[in-house]
Amino acid sequence: MISSPQVQQYKEPAVPMVETVNLCKAFGTVQASNNISLQFAHGSIKALLGENGAGKSTFMSMLAGRLQPDSGTILIDGVPTRLTSPKIAHAAGIGMVYQHFMLMDSMTVAENILLGQGHGFLFSPRAACAEVARLAEQYGLSIDPTASVGKLSMGERQRVEILKLLSRNSRLLIFDEPTAVLTPTETDQLFVALRNMASLGKSIVFISHKLQEVIDIADEITILRRGEVVDSFARALVPDKESLARRMVGRGVDLAFSRPAVELAEEVLAITALNMFGLSNISLSLRKGEVLAIAGVAGNGQKELVEVLAGLAAPPRNTVTLLGEPWHKFFPQAPRVNGMAYIPEDRQGVATCPALSLVDNVLISTRELFTDGVLLSRQAAYAATLQLLAAYAVRPGNPQALGRALSGGNLQKLVVARELLRQPAFIIAENPTQGLDVAATEDVWTRLTEARKQAGILLVTGDMAEALQLADRIAVMYRGRFVDTFPISDTAKVNGIAAMMAGLWH
Repeated sequence: MISSPQVQQYKEPAVPMVETVNLCKAFGTVQASNNISLQFAHGSIKALLGENGAGKSTFMSMLAGRLQPDSGTILIDGVPTRLTSPKIAHAAGIGMVYQHFMLMDSMTVAENILLGQGHGFLFSPRAACAEVARLAEQYGLSIDPTASVGKLSMGERQRVEILKLLSRNSRLLIFDEPTAVLTPTETDQLFVALRNMASLGKSIVFISHKLQEVIDIADEITILRRGEVVDSFARALVPDKESLARRMVGRGVDLAFSRPAVELAEEVLAITALNMFGLSNISLSLRKGEVLAIAGVAGNGQKELVEVLAGLAAPPRNTVTLLGEPWHKFFPQAPRVNGMAYIPEDRQGVATCPALSLVDNVLISTRELFTDGVLLSRQAAYAATLQLLAAYAVRPGNPQALGRALSGGNLQKLVVARELLRQPAFIIAENPTQGLDVAATEDVWTRLTEARKQAGILLVTGDMAEALQLADRIAVMYRGRFVDTFPISDTAKVNGIAAMMAGLWH
């Protein structure tokens, strides 16, 4: 069964667990990693920060065996090692918990953890559950080994992913934006588990754009900029978030976001007693000039609601009205200009096409802006794309570059730029800054705030800081229903958001 690590007095070895020396990786003319030399110590939590496109994902993919460096060396316990595949990286003790979990919903926790470990006919469900329970207790990751994964919360699913790595004796664990889908309470529980793992000698890599979390959890902080290490220091040397943001971006960033009042105008969205796809008696109204944030942990009905409002699933008649028109009249001929804009969470699978140029990705939803009759002016589209890339600091700034050449954050900035170009009257913004650095987040917040002067914005977010910064009202969603809807001026209810998101509000 699982080879469960032995609990013993931890003593740090003389050499780093993992070390990289002059690691380089290029994609064409783009130098994604340039002579990166870092050490990952036993029993330490290292945070990796950087703007979108700084090279974090490329560097971590080389450590995880998904990419091979062009030059440089990776040392495991002081021994040069070639990590030519994720399987080889796992065997070397390196594992990664990705933002999107890779679990089988129909299987139990124990079955998911042991999947692919080659137990064959010797697999014993009872013994497996006992081993998983012991492992979970050792690392403070409370979970029921017999539970079906499909019924778990996002925080519980993440624990299963972590236990999968620990069951394989992973010693260096990489966490990519691990709190993006967690409630505040689950985030606190994760941090306790990370500290516990570090105390038992594990090395933790923590990738996040949430600066307060980095300050709260990290022992060391390393900053990448344009593929190079530009700073590396102990957390104690960072006095506040503003200083950390300045080091990361290379300039001052105003984290005290201001949102001027806007006069409310006509209604742009009305939902009345919507019941479908697990949604239960959903009702709300949204007007021009306001931002209504739907807050909650992913998987509680937000995706189903967005699919209806974006025209991907038809609701029962007389339940949804968009810009004064019943859903069935508004779709499928929704106006492209001064109509509805949708900023999807899935920026690579839904919002863009990786194989198309940036010009063509802009044209996906703006073609009408560049046509005269049946003729499309690609010259005008090229010029507009070039302006958008510059205005939103999208890298690379070449309109002919393919979508796949952009990092996730830069791709998101392109999508926001494209959708706002249409001057919409109703905007659905689904986790619009997830995975964005502080500077890009500030820019998107500013542009959404400006857009609300002529639009009503439905903000779907699991980030409470984002909801409180942008929203006029908040609707907390749990298991397909609204627990409560209230203005952000209601301090008592704002303080209860974490409990509402966990289904504990009465």
